Amino acid sequence: MTKNIFIASAEPYTGKSVIAFGMINMLLTKTKKVGYFKPIIAQDDPNEKDQHVEAMLDYFSLPVKYEDAFAFTRQDMLHQAENSGEIINTIISKYKKLEDNYDFTVIEGSDFLGEGMAFEFESNALMAKNLGAPVLIVVSGKNKSASQLFKTAINIYRNFLLRDVQVLGVVANMVNPEEADRIKQALTNQLPPELLISVIPIENGLQSPTMKEITAALDAEVLFGADLMDNQVDNFVTGAMMLPNFLRHIKDNLLIVTPGDRGDIIIGSLQANLSANYPKVAGIVLTAGSLPDEPMIRLIEGLQTIIPIVSVQKGTFETTTAIGAIHSKITIDNKKKIALAIELFEKYVDLKALDDKIITFSYQGITPHMFQYQLVKWAKSEKKHIVLPEGNDERILKAVEKLITQDIVNITLLGDPIEIGTSIKRLGLNLDVNSINIHNPALSEKYDNYVETLYELRKAKNVNMEMARDMMTDVSYFGTMMVYKGDADGMVSGAVHTTQHTIRPALQFVKTKPGVSVVSSIFFMCLPERVAIFGDCAVNPNPTAQQLAEIAISSAESSSKFGIEPRIAMLSYSSGTSGEGEDVERVREATAIVKARHPELKIEGPIQYDAAVDPLVGKQKLPGSEVAGRASVLIFPDLNTGNNTYKAVQRETGALAIGPMLQGLNKPINDLSRGCTVDDIFNTVVITAIQCQDIK
Repeated sequence: MTKNIFIASAEPYTGKSVIAFGMINMLLTKTKKVGYFKPIIAQDDPNEKDQHVEAMLDYFSLPVKYEDAFAFTRQDMLHQAENSGEIINTIISKYKKLEDNYDFTVIEGSDFLGEGMAFEFESNALMAKNLGAPVLIVVSGKNKSASQLFKTAINIYRNFLLRDVQVLGVVANMVNPEEADRIKQALTNQLPPELLISVIPIENGLQSPTMKEITAALDAEVLFGADLMDNQVDNFVTGAMMLPNFLRHIKDNLLIVTPGDRGDIIIGSLQANLSANYPKVAGIVLTAGSLPDEPMIRLIEGLQTIIPIVSVQKGTFETTTAIGAIHSKITIDNKKKIALAIELFEKYVDLKALDDKIITFSYQGITPHMFQYQLVKWAKSEKKHIVLPEGNDERILKAVEKLITQDIVNITLLGDPIEIGTSIKRLGLNLDVNSINIHNPALSEKYDNYVETLYELRKAKNVNMEMARDMMTDVSYFGTMMVYKGDADGMVSGAVHTTQHTIRPALQFVKTKPGVSVVSSIFFMCLPERVAIFGDCAVNPNPTAQQLAEIAISSAESSSKFGIEPRIAMLSYSSGTSGEGEDVERVREATAIVKARHPELKIEGPIQYDAAVDPLVGKQKLPGSEVAGRASVLIFPDLNTGNNTYKAVQRETGALAIGPMLQGLNKPINDLSRGCTVDDIFNTVVITAIQCQDIK
């Protein structure tokens, strides 16, 4: 039975990490117990962790200790080269301890840097063979012709076969996009038909180093812009010419290398970055240890937006040579690159074919990672249009960058287009304003039509035309009207505005679904071992028995739509028939209403939280119950209990809380917490897009 895979190369800088990240992400959608092992790491400093291993363990929250994820540093292995048998024994021993704890383990071969490359290849082949791991070969197409890449791939494949190592497939990475189809056809023709063949075009977003990487490689001193060190550098130019000629050389994400006494180049670069007529400048490197004069420093310090400016002691030529030699890495602090690597893997590797070759187990249930993966997959399957009224909020813009990069939804932002464009530049986001719609409500071509519609809808409620005009300049009303009129599929707001401000327009004219009288909310609580639904934790302070029943029914419906079997626990301070009191009776009555209206639903109530989620307690307090100890939908008796409980669980367990997601409205409108993070916004937009699809 296949329980592992070995990702191997025979040359440096092949981009194996893209395959490793993509592979683990794919596996975590199938099972929760995935291990990672890199037998030989390139750890130069014994006091610092290997960046790649650290990023892999951290990003996926893999329960593997850092010291258990490798056997040797490269230096230690080379020193023991004559004891190859002992090296292999140690690696096997360490791997076997890891393997026993996981359904599947991804093993990543060494990086082939510097001396000892031939020895490393032999070691990788030996490791794969002794660990019983089939190999996925990765070859680089960077700076290679199609014929050179083809020969490299064939040679490596044959070398593994000569050593009796099973090969699952060949991935040609970082290839010229124009050659991709020809390379795939040539490899398919020459290699056995059972092999998986994948070709991944080169992607600037992964190749380009960040200002942080460049600063570290040059041992530079940061003078300004320390908060924008994640800026990506796609091009660099030497600022040694006259300013007008220099400005013609500015490209997107440009790094300018110039002596510190070239004040004209420095100020020209900063001004170009602020100008709407020039692309974004990533940063400036000042060479030869020369710094701007004091008046220039004061001028720079007074600017609202300052791009990273760093200083080095080396001369301009030596500095540009060093920059050209930098190989960008995917590190723990660059989540954007990790997400891009996973996206490339999913786009260009035949996941079903790979799945058929390696997956020989199945996991019953749904883990948090599976759930999040499925959410994005659902949202992408039928792309929807979401309006975000708080268009100039930094968190909103950062979330939009992620959403657009992953091509999940179409976005409309509300706000002033110039202000939003300036904020995008100031934050250093790789977000093309042409890829999103931006509307200033009062100046929008839709404004007059929306005002007329609002007036017609609300004139019976004493709203006159002047009031309608004023209301429609409010982004919440304008965004909600976009959804009402079908100009957007859904809306997400609340990062700046209150819950009442967000949902009031929806209650006024979007209204509730037929048969539903109460709008409620749920959170998807991604706990360490499972995903549960908590409701209502955001909207209804003291629901009646009838309202509690509706909240439970809506929550069960949402649970089913999102792939979670609903087992409803109507929570109270007592379980079964043991308790008395007004609050318990209200929960008991709500449970009876649900059973009468939907006898097919699995529901238990009243029930205490521990009896609902702990199998042992559930069995003891309510033996024979289909829900006790296994509840997936937990309905709280009031807002005070629900809101405090979800926050307590979130903080104490580290659970991810996705939501709140509003239920009961005719069209999807969702509210954010004013303390929301970028990830909260991203996830809420994704679930809103899924609501728009009405997934069965």
